Amino acid sequence: MKAAVIVFPGSNCDRDLAVALRAAGFDVTMVWHKETGLPGGVDLVGLPGGFSFGDYLRCGAIAARSPIVGAVVDHAKKGGYVLGICNGFQILTESGLLPGALMRNRELKYICRTVPLIVKNADSPFTSGYRDRQAIDIPIAHHDGNYSADADTLARLSGEGRVAFTYAANPNGSRNDIAGILSENGRVLGMMPHPERAADPALGGTDGRALFTSLAQSFAEA
Repeated sequence: MKAAVIVFPGSNCDRDLAVALRAAGFDVTMVWHKETGLPGGVDLVGLPGGFSFGDYLRCGAIAARSPIVGAVVDHAKKGGYVLGICNGFQILTESGLLPGALMRNRELKYICRTVPLIVKNADSPFTSGYRDRQAIDIPIAHHDGNYSADADTLARLSGEGRVAFTYAANPNGSRNDIAGILSENGRVLGMMPHPERAADPALGGTDGRALFTSLAQSFAEA
């Protein structure tokens, strides 16, 4: 199983994501944003959290125009797997791989704490290690995590089972309490909370570990 973690200027969770993926059994390559292609045989691309390009213009807007993102989009369109966490989720919406946008938090403040989530779809390659409606605790760390989309998009996400996680107690004003969504084929996941920060007991919790082991199991079964 091969994974590529994309590194942008301002990424600060790239190594954390790589550590979590390696612990789940992935062979991980770090890829600089100016590269134009992904390593051969990559199964999963990870877009990490951080503040790419200082969050200028809009969070993720400049990163979404980086050379490597064209290759990530092609990878996804061919059925490849992509995981975008926090800033990575913002990049996924800015690149058009996921619908909606991440807006400024409701209270206009940066939020950094562990929050309770509800697993809304446990039947995806990212979430099969959880149970439907399972409550888990995952850290968040964002200033622009307020998920917004029009009514038709929200209805489609809900009706198609593409809401992966919701907040049990909404910290940022996200519509329908959305914390993470899936693409139409279920192979692209964007989420604001940081499962890589809850994948080792030394970090204070392990509720995020199942996301990475779910992916590993999905590839093993394939």
